[in-house]
Amino acid sequence: MNKVLFGFFGVVLMSFIFVACDDDKKDDRLSTDLIQNPITADGQENLNELPIIKFKTQEHDFGKIIDGVKVAFKFRFTNVGGADLIISQVKTTCGCTVSRFPKEPIIPGESGFIELTFDSQRRTGFNHKSATVLTNAQPNVTSLSIKAMVMSADDL
Repeated sequence: MNKVLFGFFGVVLMSFIFVACDDDKKDDRLSTDLIQNPITADGQENLNELPIIKFKTQEHDFGKIIDGVKVAFKFRFTNVGGADLIISQVKTTCGCTVSRFPKEPIIPGESGFIELTFDSQRRTGFNHKSATVLTNAQPNVTSLSIKAMVMSADDL
């Protein structure tokens, strides 16, 4: 009788663990009600209903800079689409590059800036850093890049 009771409680305990673990996975998912993308799998698309991010430039060269100097560049963009543009994230390739971007939606026709700041301390030589911009536009990923030749003060 004890073996049967022990087996029953073991099955109940394992069932509870599987159900509890499954709920954790649901919390990590992105909500699909935040972004509506009118492009469908059947090929019917209405680009007038999409936000479109257009940058004035996607690359900037700081030229020669002195080791230890922080430099920043603002990448200007405009929403040339027909819906609000939402920038959800700007990922940089290393900790020496920091980004700032608007958190509020950019309405059609409005412009904004994504600022990348590069800290050149202990980074002598040629540096090329990039940032990935994630938006609700189509395509939803855009790359920005900065580069600089970092020189020690003695080399100048």
